[in-house]
Amino acid sequence: MKRIALALMAGMAVAACPVGAQTAWPAQPVKWIVPYPPGGSTDMLARLVSHKLGERLKQTVIVENKAGAGGNLGTDYAVKQPADGYTIVMGNIGPISINPALYPDLPYKPQRDLAPVTMLMSVPNLLVVNPALPVKSVKELIDYAKRAGAPLGYATPGTGTSLHLAGELFASTAGIRLTHVPYRGSAPGLNDTVAGHVPMMFDNMPSALQLVKAGKLRALAITSATRSPQLPDVPTMAEAGLPGYEISGWFGVLVPAATPKPIVERLNQELLAVLAMPDVREQIAAMGGIVVADGPAGFGRYIASETDKWGALVRSAQIKVQ
Repeated sequence: MKRIALALMAGMAVAACPVGAQTAWPAQPVKWIVPYPPGGSTDMLARLVSHKLGERLKQTVIVENKAGAGGNLGTDYAVKQPADGYTIVMGNIGPISINPALYPDLPYKPQRDLAPVTMLMSVPNLLVVNPALPVKSVKELIDYAKRAGAPLGYATPGTGTSLHLAGELFASTAGIRLTHVPYRGSAPGLNDTVAGHVPMMFDNMPSALQLVKAGKLRALAITSATRSPQLPDVPTMAEAGLPGYEISGWFGVLVPAATPKPIVERLNQELLAVLAMPDVREQIAAMGGIVVADGPAGFGRYIASETDKWGALVRSAQIKVQ
């Protein structure tokens, strides 16, 4: 009888333990949601980091592309997943800091529904044109646009992205008319710009860089405050005649808001370890990016400041979703 009582007590103790205490995270593959199609800067960075992250976690990290609505669809999908550490999402300036002001009916609130883990990378944007366009500088592009009978089209990876606002800011600052041509990610927009279907594009440097170096696109300016070592001959927008013009993109990892803090902390530690790897830093630099490893608190503060900044611009410029 004593043995039976001990066995029953042991069984009750096991039953009382929460499931999370029995199984260490991660015990199954982790989904990394990229809210854009394959081939763009967001996707490139996720695939670079995911393999190394999986090695450190000793689990497969599966990149899933869920594109649409300027990053909103994939981000909303991630928000609605269980907060168990098995779904992470790549966030960037559009769906996290711009779209809350741009879309009045956005189905999620980034600062309420997502918990920041860490920023990974910041990047400048490039203003590129099809080489057949008879312009070789920003000034020549502005003059060409003013002479054109109709507004020039400019491609971007989607409505509400920093590239969309880059074009709006460029048009208002230069005093020209442009027509926004949104795509479902960088790759299709770049393809149409290379093919000449759209004359110009604003895009993140990582996805446009190789096309510029191959001569398939001509870079007229970079949107950061300083020139890039990857394209030292390409002037900043300020140097090209638009003082004060500065926009940079950024990319970071977030999880559903209720994800347990120990998982967030472990994920942050492993991502920081990946970002410290020399080969990862070299590949990010080769894409024209800058490693930014700031952890949950720093990334959260940055998201708040970016949300205030871009929300004010969207409202003051009265930018509407087309």
